[in-house]
Amino acid sequence: MDNRGGDAAGENEVINIGAFFELFSNSDSELNDEWPRFRGLEFDNIKKSGSGLISKFNNDPKIQWSVELGEGHAGPSIYKGKVYLLDYDEEVKADMLKCFSLRDGKELWRRWYNVNIKRNHGMSRTIPAITEDYILTIGPRSHVMCLDRETGDLRWGMNIEKLYGTEIPFWYTGQCPLIDDGKAIIATGGSAVMIAVDCASGELLWEAPNPGTWKMSHSSIMPWVYQGIKMYVYSAVGGIIAIGAEGDLAGKVLWQSNEWSCSVVAPSPVCLPDGKVFLTAGYGAGSMVFQINYENGEFSATRLYDYKPKDGLACEQQTPVFYDGMLYGILPKDAGAMRNQFICVDPQDTRKVVWASGKTHRFGLGPYMIADGKFFILNDDGTLSIVEPSRRNFVLLDQIKVFDGHDAWAPLAIADGYLLLRDANNMYCMDIRNM
Repeated sequence: MDNRGGDAAGENEVINIGAFFELFSNSDSELNDEWPRFRGLEFDNIKKSGSGLISKFNNDPKIQWSVELGEGHAGPSIYKGKVYLLDYDEEVKADMLKCFSLRDGKELWRRWYNVNIKRNHGMSRTIPAITEDYILTIGPRSHVMCLDRETGDLRWGMNIEKLYGTEIPFWYTGQCPLIDDGKAIIATGGSAVMIAVDCASGELLWEAPNPGTWKMSHSSIMPWVYQGIKMYVYSAVGGIIAIGAEGDLAGKVLWQSNEWSCSVVAPSPVCLPDGKVFLTAGYGAGSMVFQINYENGEFSATRLYDYKPKDGLACEQQTPVFYDGMLYGILPKDAGAMRNQFICVDPQDTRKVVWASGKTHRFGLGPYMIADGKFFILNDDGTLSIVEPSRRNFVLLDQIKVFDGHDAWAPLAIADGYLLLRDANNMYCMDIRNM
């Protein structure tokens, strides 16, 4: 039913990245907040600015607007009153970057390019990266597109699959692109493990070697500063690796390990303040924790422990959240009696479960985030819960059915009190301001 069996492209397919543009309306929104990329401004899935959000729904989900989308799990970004979403249009056969008004959902413009994609439990899965100057996207078959944010004009495009011999993951590209200091940072797999490209010009700045011919995963790159040195940490298919981000170390392998080797990796690394790196994956893989050491100017990665999903915190799709000294996440379906429960663990030993939501509160594979000091958790059937991030026990503040959907797996986004959610076919905007 998913038409599985690879993409529909022939070797001679010509893909003109960013070729088409259509302007519908201009926007002079006074909104100024942002959720500019995967996991938000600081890559931790925590909205630190803003307050006054609801703790109770009062039997009213307050849907501000909704739009129909192509089948997929791509999440939105928000920047100064505009919503950016990479969608796949099956009728046009195109990756489409769509820009909407956050206030009313009106589509402002779109830029697209034709590419043949067969449905494989959805198509688009990634979240655009937005800065004041640029928009960066990566499509299902790893076509990278960089635009001017203000105008939507094309800066450059890059076919990662063609240039690096990248093996596209089975459910298409899930890696969300990263813009850091004006550079596009992409984990390519193939002939390089990671690259940096100048957003303004499209010039290749560096290529990091691929030490073990590791493959692209569904995971995303996480910037991390440890021992005063900035690096990009990536969980590939084949291992975990950190690439230097600045100065003489830019593009250099700082540390790596092939002890973490899973065939399907969706969650991103969680890099903790004490030098621990928590890794998890689905399909029975479980989790692994490394301690990163720095001595005599050299990094090393030491595996501390690993375990199966029923023995501690593990996640299949979403990346756990580190908040107030604790680590939170939703267990996968193969976690035994605690399957799909929301749990809190001690990050000093993620096998130590502090509390679990219990068998009457299971959450599927849906996303979660913290805003205004509260967890917002979306079950994959469209039920939204508000949970207190307690260090002692599970505290459900309220719960409501927002929409009748399925496979609501895309990460959440929030700005100016508007929460964006989606299922496989629709995106919804909720007003969660406490008014």
